[in-house]
Amino acid sequence: MNGAPSPHHRSGEGEPLVCLHGFTGTWHVWDPVLPALTAAHDVYAPTLPDHHGGPPIGRANTTVAELTDGVERMLDAQGIEAAHLVGNSLGGWLALELGRRGRALSVVALSPAGAWTEEEDLHRVVHLIREATRQGIRLGPYIGWTLNSGALRKAFLRPMMEHGERMPAATIRQMMADPKGCIGFDEILQSIHEGGFQGLDEPLDCRVRIAWGDCDRTIPFDRYGEPYRTLVPGAEFIVMEGVGHVPMFDDPALVARTILRVTAGLELAPLLDVA
Repeated sequence: MNGAPSPHHRSGEGEPLVCLHGFTGTWHVWDPVLPALTAAHDVYAPTLPDHHGGPPIGRANTTVAELTDGVERMLDAQGIEAAHLVGNSLGGWLALELGRRGRALSVVALSPAGAWTEEEDLHRVVHLIREATRQGIRLGPYIGWTLNSGALRKAFLRPMMEHGERMPAATIRQMMADPKGCIGFDEILQSIHEGGFQGLDEPLDCRVRIAWGDCDRTIPFDRYGEPYRTLVPGAEFIVMEGVGHVPMFDDPALVARTILRVTAGLELAPLLDVA
């Protein structure tokens, strides 16, 4: 991942599946699960607009609505009319917005952002994102050799994943550099602060699974997931055990199963109490 990052990944055959990453990231966060997904699907994993390596929005302010518009343009450019949509964090929010627009064959949202129960919860997550990003940019040039230790990688990444030791040091270094290339950072964060996911008036005309890591410390379910029970009528809610907010490196096999059981149309899992 050295040099200019590639804007997207596309490979595999079958029904199209689109993977949308979280705020300040790139499509590379999906690397651990791509082999399993591409064995069953034509997978398109783009870097979001105004993110590092992604296309520019080309406007003064980048809102979540404009991000959704931008992803739609990217789907059109790839010849994808409708797809199985998978998103993590901000990407989960965008997947639900695209589902509202009729672009979904199914939706799997992994700890989707965009909802909260109290105003203080909103302020908490905005502050957390801003400070974590600043700290990562500030520390990036100095932590170097410390990332060679699995224990230190786990400690460093603990706010976002349960098993940070499973992420290669080179991937962490790139992840810490990515926010500097997120040209829409301030505008997107302001858009989140001004309003979250507005909810669906009626169930989507496709299967929707909302899955939450039981070790999610970034946006724990009781504060940021519970509102989705009313915001997304008809959705299936499940627990992903032993993983954090960004679960793809924590347990790639679990994440792949969580997605592929939906895209294959297998039976609904029983509703589980995430709290």
